[in-house]
Amino acid sequence: MAGHSKWANIRHKKARADAQRGRIFTKLAKEIIVAAKQGGPDPDVNFKLRMAIQKARSQNMPADNIERAIRRATGEEADTNYEELVYEGYGPAGVAILLEISTDNRNRTAAEIRHIFSRRGGSLGESGCVAWMFDQKGRIVVDLEKAGLDEDSLMLRAIESGAEDMEVDDGVATILCSPSELESVQNALSADGVVVDSAEVVRIPKTTVEVDGDNAPKVLQLIEDLEDNDDVSAVYANFEIADEVLEQLTS
Repeated sequence: MAGHSKWANIRHKKARADAQRGRIFTKLAKEIIVAAKQGGPDPDVNFKLRMAIQKARSQNMPADNIERAIRRATGEEADTNYEELVYEGYGPAGVAILLEISTDNRNRTAAEIRHIFSRRGGSLGESGCVAWMFDQKGRIVVDLEKAGLDEDSLMLRAIESGAEDMEVDDGVATILCSPSELESVQNALSADGVVVDSAEVVRIPKTTVEVDGDNAPKVLQLIEDLEDNDDVSAVYANFEIADEVLEQLTS
């Protein structure tokens, strides 16, 4: 999954650039609002909210924006009720795509997502058509330069605290664990002084589809268009692209 992992890191860096333009703040605010509504406004006892706030801070979201989102969740400010949904479909070359959605108007969102799939050579599918191709995992991302531990020590500490695996690519360590162990692993690493960039529950493809040079630009454009939609919280796909093809496309 080298090609898939490399693209994930490119997306991670792209998110930072997007944050500088302010475009991603709307999505981050939604995550905070949903987390605060589900588990309460206190991040000390609400792990999901704590991680949403940490993610927002890592993207340089102003503290006022974070506090305003929490106030909206508690009703102290005017609020919008967001509904969490999962959409599934297929992209070019048979790539399976799963979307996590947060919307205040499911009809509008469904029409927009269907249009994006159709315009980019894909199709929106029925519920359950691709979900079985993905496993839910806890994922912790650590920049090794800021980790406070070397790679071997970080892996050992992660495994000791309940992690299943760790991969390193381009100076970024990705630690995987079961969703139920995410909080304990993150807490253990933080207790050791490890700076965690993000900790969240994600969907990992069980197997991947090799995408050739002809279809790679189409798949990546579809993924990018879906990510740019304000109602899309996360995009997961099971494609793999050879490193040399990916380097040509991103150079």
